[in-house]
Amino acid sequence: MKHNKEDNLTLTPFSQVQSLFTEEQVKIKHQAISDAIARRNGLDIPEHTLAQAQRVYLLSDYVFKQLCRSPQWLVDFLYPAEQLIEPSVAQFYAGEAHWGQTVANDITLPDWDEKTLMQQLRRYRHWWMTRLITSDLEQTVTLETLTAHLSKLADVAVNVSQQWTMRNYLALYGQALDSQSQPQKLIVIGMGKLGGFELNLSSDIDLVFAFREHGETQGGKKSLSHQEYFTKIGQKLIQHLDQVTADGFMFRVDMRLRPFGQSGALVMNMDSLENYYQDQGRDWERYAMIKARVMAGDAQDVREFEALRRPFVYRKYLDFGAIGALRDLKSMIAKEVRRKGIEHNIKLGEGGIREVEFIVQALQILHGGRNQSLQKPALFKVLPVLSAEGYLPESQVQDLLQAYRYLRRVEHALQGYADEQTQLLPAGDKERERLAYQVGESSWQALHDTLWQHRHKVHRYFQALIDDGEENSGDELSQEAWRMILKQPDDAHLIGEAIEAIAWQDVDEVSKQLQQFLSSRAVAYMQPIGQERLAVFLAALMTCLPEEANPDLVLQRIIPIMEAVTRRTAYLVLLSENQSAIVHLIGLCRESVWFSEMISNSPALLDELLDANTLFSPPSKAQMAQELRQILLRLPEEDEEAHMDAMRRFRRSIIMRIAACDITGILPLMKVSDHLTWLAEVLLEQVLQQSWHYLTHRHGYPTRDGEAVTDPELVIVGYGKSGGIELGYDSDLDLVFIHNAAANGSTNGERSVDNLVFYTRLGQRIIHLLTSFTSAGRLYEVDMRLRPSGNSGLLVASLGSFRDYQQKEAWVWEHQALCRARALAGNNELIAQFDQTRAEILGRERDRSELKQEVLKMREKMRAHLDTSGADKGFDLKQGAGGIIDIEFMVQYMVLAWSHRYPALMTYSDNIRQLEAALDCGLLEQEQVEKMKEAYTFYRATAHRQTLQKQGRLVPVETLEENQALIAQYWDVFANQPCD
Repeated sequence: MKHNKEDNLTLTPFSQVQSLFTEEQVKIKHQAISDAIARRNGLDIPEHTLAQAQRVYLLSDYVFKQLCRSPQWLVDFLYPAEQLIEPSVAQFYAGEAHWGQTVANDITLPDWDEKTLMQQLRRYRHWWMTRLITSDLEQTVTLETLTAHLSKLADVAVNVSQQWTMRNYLALYGQALDSQSQPQKLIVIGMGKLGGFELNLSSDIDLVFAFREHGETQGGKKSLSHQEYFTKIGQKLIQHLDQVTADGFMFRVDMRLRPFGQSGALVMNMDSLENYYQDQGRDWERYAMIKARVMAGDAQDVREFEALRRPFVYRKYLDFGAIGALRDLKSMIAKEVRRKGIEHNIKLGEGGIREVEFIVQALQILHGGRNQSLQKPALFKVLPVLSAEGYLPESQVQDLLQAYRYLRRVEHALQGYADEQTQLLPAGDKERERLAYQVGESSWQALHDTLWQHRHKVHRYFQALIDDGEENSGDELSQEAWRMILKQPDDAHLIGEAIEAIAWQDVDEVSKQLQQFLSSRAVAYMQPIGQERLAVFLAALMTCLPEEANPDLVLQRIIPIMEAVTRRTAYLVLLSENQSAIVHLIGLCRESVWFSEMISNSPALLDELLDANTLFSPPSKAQMAQELRQILLRLPEEDEEAHMDAMRRFRRSIIMRIAACDITGILPLMKVSDHLTWLAEVLLEQVLQQSWHYLTHRHGYPTRDGEAVTDPELVIVGYGKSGGIELGYDSDLDLVFIHNAAANGSTNGERSVDNLVFYTRLGQRIIHLLTSFTSAGRLYEVDMRLRPSGNSGLLVASLGSFRDYQQKEAWVWEHQALCRARALAGNNELIAQFDQTRAEILGRERDRSELKQEVLKMREKMRAHLDTSGADKGFDLKQGAGGIIDIEFMVQYMVLAWSHRYPALMTYSDNIRQLEAALDCGLLEQEQVEKMKEAYTFYRATAHRQTLQKQGRLVPVETLEENQALIAQYWDVFANQPCD
C-alpha cells in the first residue's frame, strides 16, 4: 500500500500498538467485530483484512464502533481516501453502494421523510469519517485531501438540507422569487476552516445565512416574507445537521460569526449584510472573512458576495490602519497563551495552530489588497506565495508548513480516536503513547520533542511578526544585585544595599518582608529562568519607588502579587519590559487594597496594565459586547466550561479597568456605576443566549400556534442597584424573570417539554451560569426574592401573572421596589410590555396618608433590624438615620404618590433622575433637590471607596456629619408633614 511520506513518519508496528492493551481487551474487541460480521448473513471478510483492520480499530474507538455497526465496511474501508472521489450531492443521493465513486450529476433527491433524511446524512458522515480516519492512521491520505473531503462533506449536508426543506415547504409557502422572477435560495456562507476547505476531523462549522432580495413568497397556501421564509430554511438546516439523534450528528453548527452575533437576525438580506460590513464591520471580522465562501447559492449569489467581501477584507493601499488592530489581536492571542494549562492545547497554546494561521492571515490583511495572489483562502496555497513574493524567507515558510502539517496531524489523531472536538494533549501515559502511535512516532517522548521543536519555531516567528513597540528596561547593576540576593535571601545587608535609595518609613520592616518573601518555599522552588525573571522585575520595581510617597504600603501590597506569579513568571517579564505598567501597578496598589488583592487572586489581570490606552479608557456598552463576542467566538460553542471561565475572566478585566479609572479620577461616580451596570447587562444578555442555545438543543424551540418561536420570549428585570443603574464593585443582582410564552404550547424537539417547563428550566440555567463557581470564580451572586410571592413563587412568571400579582397581592414595599425596576436583557417587545405594566402599577392613584404610613413603618422596621451604626462603630452609610435608604424611601414615596398626576416621575428607575423629575413637577424645591443629589452621590462615592479599601459600609461619623444631619432633617420633615 502506498504511504504518504510528507511528514517523514512511519507506521507504528502492530506489536507496539497491541502493547497498549491487555490480551483480554484485544480479544474483546476482536470478538465484537467477529460477532458483527456473523450477524450479516453472507458477509465474508478475509483474515488478512481483519488483521490489518485490527491495528486501526485499536487506535480509534470511533472506527471500532462504526465497524461494529456496519461490518460490511470492512470490505473496502482500508482503500486509500486519497483515491476516493470527493463527496457530492449526487453521490449522496445515489446511495451507499456509490459513495466515494463517480456518479452522474442528474441524480435527484429521493422521496425521503425528514427522519430518513437525517438518518442518511449521518450515515454518509460515518461512512466518510471511518475512511478518512483510517487513511489518516495508515498515512494513505494527504492533509490537503483529508481536509478538502471533510469540507465538501459539509457542503453536501448544507445543500441537501436546503433542497429537502424547499421541496417540503413548496406547497405550503411556495417560492421566494427575486425581482427578475427567479427562485432564490438561502445563501449559506462558510467561514473559517470550512471556507478554506481546511476542516478537521471533528470540527464544528461556522456559517452565516443571507438571501438576495426582500419580498413575499408566491405560489403556496400561505405567503411569508422572504425574511421569515429563509429563517425557517436556516432553522431546519441547523436542525438537520446539528441535532443529536440515535445516529449521532452531522456537524455542530456555530452561527456566532453572523452580524451582531447571537443577538442578530439568523438571516440577513444581502444589502443589509453589505451595509453592516461597510458601516460596522470590525477589524477582527475582516480577519474572519478571509476564508469566507458561498457554499450554497447560485452563481449570482457568489458574485454578489465576493463583491462585498473582497473590498471589506482587502484594501488597495498598504493597510497601515490594520497594523494596530492586528497588534491588538496578537496581544489578545498572547494573553490567552499565558493562561494556566493552555500549553497543552496544540491549537491555542504557544506555537500552536492559531499562531501559524495568524502569521499567514495577518500578512494577507496587510498586503492582499495590492497583491491579489495573496487573496487565497487556503493556508497551504498562501504560504508559498509569501515566500515567492518576498514577504517571508523561504526557510521560514518551510518551517511553518512543516509545523502546520505536524500540528494538524496531531490534531486529527486527538480527534479521530473518539470523534471529539479537542486539541488538548492527554495527561495519561497510556493515552500519550497511543497518540504517538496514531501519529506515527515511536514514543510519546519522540512526539513531545518533535511537537515542541515545531512550536518553538512557530512562536518565535509569531512574536517577530508585528513589533509590539516594547523596549527592555532595567539597570543591569541592579539586576545583578537582586540575582545575588536570590542566591542568599537571608543576607539582610545585601537587601539593605539594594533598597537604600528609597525613602522607606520603616526600612527594617521592609527588609524583613522582602527577606521572608525571598526565603519562601515558593521562591526557593522556582526554576532558574523564573528566578532570573524575578530579579529583573525587582530591579525594575525598585527603580520606580524613589519618587513614591508611601513605598512601604505599595511594597506590602505588591509582595502578594509576586507570590501569586512565582509559578507563572511570564507575567514578570511583561511588567519588566513595560516600565509604564509597573508605574500603573504602583499607583493602583497604593490607592486600593481591593485592587491588589484582585490581581493577587487573578494574575492574568496584569495583562491589562500593559496598555494605558485600554486601562484608562473603559469601554462603552457596545464595545463590551463586541469584546466579549470576540473572546467567545474563539471557543467551541459547545464547550460550556470554557465559556463560563471566559465570561468570568472578561468581567474581572473590565471591572479592573473601571476601578483603575475610578481610582485615578478619570471616571466620576455616576459613570463608574454606569459602566458596572452595562457590564452586567452585557453578561446577562450573553448568559440568556447561551442558556437558550443549550435548552433548545436539548428540547427544541417553544411553539406558538404550532410555529416554532426562535427567540427567547423572556425578559430579565433588574431591581435595586442594577435597576437603578447604581451597581457597585461587589453588588449582587436582584433579578426577576418574566416570560410571554404560549401557555398551552410545547417544544418541538425529540425530548419535548411544555413551554412553561422550558422557561422554568431556562431561568434555572441562567442562574446556574451566573452563580456557579469555576476556576475563574463566579459572575454574580443572584437574589430572586423580589419575584411575585418571593421564594415560594414561580421562578419564571408570565407577564400576565406578574401584572395580576402587582395589582392584587403586592405589598407597598414591593411597589417601592418596582420604582427601581428596569429590564436589563431580553426580548425587546416583551421589554416594552413590561415597561407598560410597570407604568400601570406605579401610576395607580393611592391614598397618600396610608401610603406614607406604610413607607414609614417599613423604614422603622429596617432601621431596627439592619442599622449597624453606633457611637463607637461609626455611621452606617446605607441603613443609618440620614443615610442612603432615607433618600430612596422619600423618592419612592413621591413616585408612588404622584405618578398618576406626573408620569415623568416613573420614567426612569434611578434616584437622581427621579429627584430631577420631582423638581420639574414642582414637588420639591431646587435647593432640596440639589442637596439630596449631592448627599446621595457622595454616599455612593464613599461606598465605592470603602469597597476599594475593603472597609465595609461603616464610616467615621465626622466624615459625613453634615450630609447625615441634613438628610435626617429632610426625613423628619417628610415623616411629620401631613399629606396634601
